Amino acid sequence: MWSKSRNLLRRHHVYRRQLIFHNQTKQSIVTATSKLNMPHSTEEEQEEEVASWEKRMGTVNYFPDFIHAWNPDLFKQVGGVMTVAAGGSFLLFGFLNPVPYVAIGVTAMYWKVGLSDIKQKRHTVRRNFPVLGHMRYILESLRPEIHQYFVEPDQGGRPFSRDQRSQVYQRAKNIDAVMPFGTRYDVYEEGYEWVTHSLWPKHIEEESSRVLIGGPSCLQPYSAAILNISAMSYGALSDHAILALNGGAKLGNFYHNTGEGGVSRFHLQPGGDIVWNVGTGYFGCRNKDGSFSPEMFVDTVSKPQVKMVEIKLSQGAKPAHGGLLPGSKVTEIIAEARGVNVGEDCNSPPFHSAFSGPHELIEFVAKLRELSGGKPIGFKMCVGHPVEFASIVRAIVDVGVEHGPDFITIDGSEGGTGAAPPEFSNRIGMPLVEGLSMARNFLEGADLKKNVKLIASGRVLNGFDVVRTLSLGADVCNSARGMMFALGCIQALQCGSNKCPTGIATQNPRLFNGLHVDDKRVRVRNYQHKTVHTALEIVGALGLESPVELKPEHVYRRIDGLKTSTFEGMYHSMETGALLQNDKLDNNNVGEYQKWWQESEKIITRAS
Repeated sequence: MWSKSRNLLRRHHVYRRQLIFHNQTKQSIVTATSKLNMPHSTEEEQEEEVASWEKRMGTVNYFPDFIHAWNPDLFKQVGGVMTVAAGGSFLLFGFLNPVPYVAIGVTAMYWKVGLSDIKQKRHTVRRNFPVLGHMRYILESLRPEIHQYFVEPDQGGRPFSRDQRSQVYQRAKNIDAVMPFGTRYDVYEEGYEWVTHSLWPKHIEEESSRVLIGGPSCLQPYSAAILNISAMSYGALSDHAILALNGGAKLGNFYHNTGEGGVSRFHLQPGGDIVWNVGTGYFGCRNKDGSFSPEMFVDTVSKPQVKMVEIKLSQGAKPAHGGLLPGSKVTEIIAEARGVNVGEDCNSPPFHSAFSGPHELIEFVAKLRELSGGKPIGFKMCVGHPVEFASIVRAIVDVGVEHGPDFITIDGSEGGTGAAPPEFSNRIGMPLVEGLSMARNFLEGADLKKNVKLIASGRVLNGFDVVRTLSLGADVCNSARGMMFALGCIQALQCGSNKCPTGIATQNPRLFNGLHVDDKRVRVRNYQHKTVHTALEIVGALGLESPVELKPEHVYRRIDGLKTSTFEGMYHSMETGALLQNDKLDNNNVGEYQKWWQESEKIITRAS
């Protein structure tokens, strides 16, 4: 009796939902036809149009009735029918025919999955719709691939469009990337950027694109390319990916930043130039308690492949946020590179323990330069509070440029990572353009820019990106995701899942063994070479002799449909030494820098 009542009640609710949906759909059709198709039609004509629509649609209930009706009871009824049918198939086909055994296997799997769905408590959809509910999770897992391959337009896709990815793929494969039939960009769209060309272009030799990094106290200055591999740790990337990246750096004569995971055997084996990234965990130069170890630092930095050292203060993807590599992922090789025990959690705090405050940072830089035998030492950061960056610059002035960094890496908030809280990636940190412009102005205003080189990273992908970044004050560019695309990354967005299908961001041997090192290292070299070549062609098209002549005035941006501005008009350049001479500040329309510069003295005082 109760079962019949329950079924009647269920049918009543289903009918009620269908009736409501029908009325809503009917009203929508009436509204649409009255506004668009039949603006002056009578009510009878509108009813005929509605009936025509319903006939073409077949039904206003977009979901088959069996989905609404499916429940654990119906699941069991269907399972009973399947069981009887599977058993009866022996009578129909005989015991020697494989069909009955297949039927039994399918039936057994049906019961196993369905009963498991009913018993589990984590997923309501599976409990309410046993077996059938799995379609929801299957379709959800396939959604990124379906969208990328069948829905995504050429200019769509985040963080990089299909056109951008295709450009890297072509250059990595040594295929000339050409644009048939004109640009696909809307040149009148807000935010569109371009550079102004000259009627008398120049030819620029690639040798002129090298940048010498090293300040007054640097005994081993390094000649860097204008495009290099940005920080990506072993552990986040597979050993095959690291081997291919460093091999490409060796072939192309550019550097490979290790990321904060330390210098692994895979970084050293190919022989490419290395920039050692030293993070808050001091991996590769740490004591057992996680503090900085000078002895271990000397042991690693003395390796000939290590050309520079970069102290990581923060990164654009997750500024002011640490990280934890669970012990379950700490293999023997990862433990070797990081200086920890196998199976031990690797904690990266959000701050350094070896120093605190601007002056101590500069003193730590000087200490590492001495320990390294005079190699270039710098630090990496995503710009946050302007006054804090100003305090670091003031500390360099106070201590003396000979003790200061040889370079500063500015990472934009648009930088990528395998895993970061969405709020940090989306809403914290200064984008590259603003951060780089600010860093350039502070260094120039303190008369330090000639001794401290600026390295920039943050969605630098092609030749124009390089030119734009250099025009804002950078001397050198780094690219991470561009190099990953050169390796074959398809932007599957599985970086933190250990399921990267291209074998790049995974430690699964089944996946990374498919990445052929010898082939991919050539692609990395090709991509870097062609991108630098294109950047130099753009510089020559501007009528300039060298990338060092690039200025903010060379790049334009559309503000709206009618207004445009150069980067110089948007991000005013400061005269050399202006911060040291207050009378120059008002003439540069950068008076807010004066406020930050004055406030920075308070930070220096508190820290000391």
